Amino acid sequence: MRTLAKIIKQHITWRHQLIKLAKADIIKTYSGSALGWAWAIIKPAVTIFVYWFAFGVGLHLGGRMDNGFPFILWFMAGMMPWFFMEEMFTQGANSLRLYSYLVTKMRFPIATVPTFVGISKLYVHIFLMGVTVVFFLCYGFKPDIYLLQLPIYMICMVLFFIAWAQFASMLTCMSKDFFNLVGAAVQALFWLSGIIYDVHTMDVPEWLKTFLLFNPITFISNGYRNIFIYKVWIWEEPRVLIYFLIILFAMASLALWAYRKLYREIPDVL
Repeated sequence: MRTLAKIIKQHITWRHQLIKLAKADIIKTYSGSALGWAWAIIKPAVTIFVYWFAFGVGLHLGGRMDNGFPFILWFMAGMMPWFFMEEMFTQGANSLRLYSYLVTKMRFPIATVPTFVGISKLYVHIFLMGVTVVFFLCYGFKPDIYLLQLPIYMICMVLFFIAWAQFASMLTCMSKDFFNLVGAAVQALFWLSGIIYDVHTMDVPEWLKTFLLFNPITFISNGYRNIFIYKVWIWEEPRVLIYFLIILFAMASLALWAYRKLYREIPDVL
């Protein structure tokens, strides 16, 4: 608890700097290219189009879902949060190395570096969700009261992946092999999540379905679809919520353990 209190105090003390560094991270990401900010839309658009073409056209899944929504909307609703999660898996895990000068030269609090990286990715994610709402409007589906859940799922997503980045970035500092392992595991996590398919309707043994529902990516992806497609409140699926909270607690515990064990050594390693 002392470690947690210390980290929270650091975030409160450095809160203004976190916002400034998050904005600087966005500028750094999209500067230096001719299209600049347009890449925030181009990359997700190309990815969604490729998967839609492969599954919607190639595998003939491009018709309307049982609830009347086109497949492209169903897929887009579950895919949009993945862009945030994918970047946090990789860039979050590499955040301390990427911003090593803040730790070695400025003595910036180590625990806050993954946080401002997560905030910068959240800004882009909020922008993409605005694009998603407009896309749904173009198909004639207006936002409704279920959209009020969007901040809840965003908070769940941000908390988990900042905890992940806190844990993984420290291990990455200690071993580059860990970062290489993370990069190799990202695609596996994608295909083992509920982004491409609906875990709830899969014809698989119950133990396997439970295993897949413990995946936090599945919780977030299904949550976004509950908002835009299925119209389900978060408390209407208590088992899935409990699974996520267990994983969130475990990830936060690992993050606190890594910080307590390694934060003194990180500046010297970097």
